[in-house]
Amino acid sequence: MGAIAEPKPVLLLLGAFSRHEAALDWAREMAEAAWGTTALTSKVFSFADTDYYEKTMGAGLKKTFFAFEQLHDSSVLIDVKLHTNDLEEQYRVQNVHTELRPLNLDPGYVTEAKLVLATTKDRDHRLYLGRGIFAEVTLHYHRGDWTTHPWTYPDYQSAEYHEFLTQCRDYLRERYRNG
Repeated sequence: MGAIAEPKPVLLLLGAFSRHEAALDWAREMAEAAWGTTALTSKVFSFADTDYYEKTMGAGLKKTFFAFEQLHDSSVLIDVKLHTNDLEEQYRVQNVHTELRPLNLDPGYVTEAKLVLATTKDRDHRLYLGRGIFAEVTLHYHRGDWTTHPWTYPDYQSAEYHEFLTQCRDYLRERYRNG
């Protein structure tokens, strides 16, 4: 029998996308209020790999990522996803936009070995965490690079995302080294 051990803390990551720059700014402000100062922020990427969100979010979507200084136990993912769902609704109610969903927030975390994303949608490759939240390993780190799976979203297959996620992984490893 294996010995039970607590896992290392993880680097909380939040993907935010919208066609409204103000929504992305608001998302960062609310995320920092909830989870503390950001350690890393990606550039703003064009989100054009799919038109899946166009009906509810409009065209010309942009996406950015925030990684937070404070490391967390991975079990916080349920609470983080529930909170980001509330934030999306709060933004929608407080701002006048023509879209049904002017802001989309995708939380997850980075470890040395993987990127895990939270979702409310069940699929064959997702594990139920509780309280209506599932998780999937979207990417894993192998032999010095991020590796995709058949279910990995097209945008998460991009070299630009992988470059930022490597920065996140490096930051996390540095935090581990420095205690």
